[in-house]
Amino acid sequence: MQRTLLYYCNYPTIHPNNTSKMKLNIPSILLALSFSETAAFSIVKSFNVGTITPSTTTALAMENDNFEESPTGQSRLGGNQRAPTVQEISVMDDMITKLSQAKPYDLPNAVSKAIRVVSSPRFFMRIAERADQSTDETEKEQLAALASNLVTTIEAVVSTTEEKLDDRAKDVERVVKAAAEPDSGEFMVPLSVERVDAMRMVLNKIHPADQDETFLSTVDAWMNKSHEDGLDGMVAIMQKVLQIYAGESIARARVELQANVAAAVAGEAQQVADQLVAKEEAAGPKPSAETMDKLMGMDTDLWDVEMRKVFASDGGVSADSLTAEVQRTMEAVILGLDNGSMAQRVQAEYLKELVTRIQQLE
Repeated sequence: MQRTLLYYCNYPTIHPNNTSKMKLNIPSILLALSFSETAAFSIVKSFNVGTITPSTTTALAMENDNFEESPTGQSRLGGNQRAPTVQEISVMDDMITKLSQAKPYDLPNAVSKAIRVVSSPRFFMRIAERADQSTDETEKEQLAALASNLVTTIEAVVSTTEEKLDDRAKDVERVVKAAAEPDSGEFMVPLSVERVDAMRMVLNKIHPADQDETFLSTVDAWMNKSHEDGLDGMVAIMQKVLQIYAGESIARARVELQANVAAAVAGEAQQVADQLVAKEEAAGPKPSAETMDKLMGMDTDLWDVEMRKVFASDGGVSADSLTAEVQRTMEAVILGLDNGSMAQRVQAEYLKELVTRIQQLE
């Protein structure tokens, strides 16, 4: 496999023989992108979870990427490249209704979790449309108050975000630095297995709470800027960061879900729930679940090889059973994330890419 050596002189500034001189601080770029007029609606509910369909373009796909499909100035995340659908407008309406009924002190937390949606001009236009269509004076007043409160809240959230940008940028920079060859500091693409493992190790040292919307927005902004500058190799590295993030986040969520599933059994005491969990653990994990866990901690470039090996063995894992396991994860994990959040979009695209790979091997 041919690998390309990346030298950057402008943005990002990378000195091949001294990785400590890498400069990737772009808070102003991030802010510009976070509150641009680009539509930012890629909600998991925009496709039928009951029948997952393969993705055609995704910011997480490493093979056959056509970088010209993402116009300059737009996010590399697939859902940020188009106008909202009818289903997504429905989700906006749901958010508007909930926010209009929320207490003012609850708004900052709600807004920060879906800043890319609620700060977009389209969201405010939808509030105005709702107000014009309503014949209820009380509802009109609530929507007007919501629009006013959102402006103040977004300003406060932006101020807080600016303080977090430097910390998150440093986190992303550490992960990206791990992609450089240790001896020379050079970036070689496609990345070797050792470099991907090194990136995963660095990412796992970052507390999950710090792998938040600001962290993901930083990666998305750097990926977009690299695309604008024609640095396709760096775009691929940023895609790899998102892939690793998605796999590790989903793996953690699956572990937490397994630990708490029995406690959610209606009407059962915690002691009984714990006994049910112990019984399931004693029976051992299902083969398809084991395969799913392994894939989540693996470089996506190795997915096809691993799945071919698993499907060809007598381990009881088929394309259908693995797809069903992805389906369960989608329903239990992804749909539980905040609608409109980047975490939801990134993890959903990651699983859609896995389904595409599975279907290609059928």
